[in-house]
Amino acid sequence: MVRAFALLGDQRCKQLKNRASSKDQGARGSRTPRPRLDIYQLDDHNCTTSSLSFSPCFPGKSAVTQTHSSAMTFASSSSVLPSGSSKDSSSVTTHSLKSLECRPLATEMVPGLPVVQVKSVPLGTPEFDEKRATLLEAFAAKVPEELRLPLEVIQNPPTDVSSIPTTCGILSPEEIIITEGYDAVGLVEAIASRNHTAIAVARAFCKRSIIAHQLTCCLTQWFMDEAIEQAQKLDSYFETHGNPVGPLHGLPISIKDHIQVAGTSSSQGYFISISDDDQDADIVSILRAQGAIIYCKTNQPQSLMHLESDSHWGRVLNPFNIHLSAGGSTGGESALIAMKGSILGIGTDIGGSIRGPSAFCGIYGFKTTSNVLPTRGYIKGDPPPAVVNIPLSTGPMCRSLRDMDLFMKCVLSSTPYLWDPNVVPIPWTGLETRFNRRLKVGIISNDGFIEPQPPVKRAISWAMSLLSDSKFSNLIELKEFKVLGAEKAWSQVRRLYWPDGGHLTKNGIISSGEPLHPLTEWIYRDAEPLGMHTAVDLTAVHKERDDFRLAFAKSWSDQDVDVIIGPSFVGPACAHDTAFYWTYTSLYNLVDYPGAVIPTPIRAESGEVYDTGYVPLSDACRHVRDLWEEGDFGGAPVSLQVVARRYHDNELFGALRVLKDVLNLS
Repeated sequence: MVRAFALLGDQRCKQLKNRASSKDQGARGSRTPRPRLDIYQLDDHNCTTSSLSFSPCFPGKSAVTQTHSSAMTFASSSSVLPSGSSKDSSSVTTHSLKSLECRPLATEMVPGLPVVQVKSVPLGTPEFDEKRATLLEAFAAKVPEELRLPLEVIQNPPTDVSSIPTTCGILSPEEIIITEGYDAVGLVEAIASRNHTAIAVARAFCKRSIIAHQLTCCLTQWFMDEAIEQAQKLDSYFETHGNPVGPLHGLPISIKDHIQVAGTSSSQGYFISISDDDQDADIVSILRAQGAIIYCKTNQPQSLMHLESDSHWGRVLNPFNIHLSAGGSTGGESALIAMKGSILGIGTDIGGSIRGPSAFCGIYGFKTTSNVLPTRGYIKGDPPPAVVNIPLSTGPMCRSLRDMDLFMKCVLSSTPYLWDPNVVPIPWTGLETRFNRRLKVGIISNDGFIEPQPPVKRAISWAMSLLSDSKFSNLIELKEFKVLGAEKAWSQVRRLYWPDGGHLTKNGIISSGEPLHPLTEWIYRDAEPLGMHTAVDLTAVHKERDDFRLAFAKSWSDQDVDVIIGPSFVGPACAHDTAFYWTYTSLYNLVDYPGAVIPTPIRAESGEVYDTGYVPLSDACRHVRDLWEEGDFGGAPVSLQVVARRYHDNELFGALRVLKDVLNLS
């Protein structure tokens, strides 16, 4: 299987080389060659520069020798540095850009579209790096010069890049209105009212998405020409028939990279898993039939199985603080939506992969109970072994509650359960779901395992203050909720993710010469001692899982709540390569409960400290505090998570309807 994948990777590489070569003149014209530049990585507190010479490099081994040169900053989508590379502290000089550290990546302009990168992804073998370069050049060849940001913006980015698409001058006033002035519901209404054409909307989001990519590395594929062609057909239909194609007429939707879209490629976040797709995933077909325009695919982690979206495409950055993660595994989507380069996207969640990124970037995200939505076509070939034990969920990421509801309503109105027997036939009532009594809300201060970091505690206090206000006493009954067995659940779920000991995916990654990224190495160190499970092993772990589910359901019933509200992560967005603790999300994958992430007005502030009476609940809790004290999280959004019982997805939305006015949600 690995050998077949490697061959496919080689063939794909040759195809991309040919495409890039054939499109070079058309896409770039007679563009003047860019000057040779020293390439840099932004990090921490100081600035140093180096020239680098390369020798054959293998995972875990440095292939760099350094000679120091002048100071400047720059990063590219293919900028990489082995994790073992050293830095000569004697040559460190202070840089004026908010005390950022700049580490060199290469002495020449590397392949690909220049994008901001604050921390490199590792180098692989020379053969792998050549294939990766071809992939990045093929992407870059599609991006016209007029949509490229000036190099000085890439070289000297502010910590918060979220406003640059508005101010950079690439977008017209109408395009700024289109991309900033609506949620998805409002935009489809504006198109149906002929305030904007589908072509204008498609062009606006294509332009803004590629701007966002240059600042956050959020995309893997971008197809502006194809999107405008789709939009032209929709406009022609509207002109001829006098009505929209469907409820999503002209709405641009972004898609996570591993989900199949006909005419593009998909992957599981590592090179040899790349494959060309000749048909849409079921959910993509449904959305297209209702008028949606597919215009880009978004970045995800190597192997899909951690909360940092870094892959052979590069590392996704948080728009509000580029030194923080955008989350994973749907981090490309969260960054793109936060940058307003997308209005609605599709994510997947097996440990927090919708909810974590949504929380990190301050957007709305919804993980359904498993099998409420169709997922056929989400992975080409064999799915990750984790799905043997933990069900995969999917759902929307977007700008408002009603956008989540629109997505669910449109997909389920197509009755996918009639042609996919895995889909559970649940009639959708969503935000129209009513409670004929007070909503019983359980609030979580901590899960008994890890105390949240200070900004999250402020967000909990903010929510508790509003929910306990006497003016809402006729709507809400607020209770403290004690989470059952969070530490036990974390131990269980980490074992359940790797019934094969991680061997299949790890061997696939390294067989092509691709290096393991830091968090990929971390999860495989966790997985390898487990070994390959037998049928008897699986029976035992399934019993343990199901016993926990029964106990958790009993605890929920004993505490008598409709929904719970609490942290969606141990902190705000974390520093790169430190997303170690998924406890506040993965527990609800273990029990298969639906969850929605909602933004709050709280932002992390530099210099916040733990309460003086803080006592760690566990070693993990102490580590989370240490991570907080080592970093600077200023500007990061803080979000909360609302959870309901399994297959109570409609009731969750009914609760969100009540909470909307109380918590001032969009």
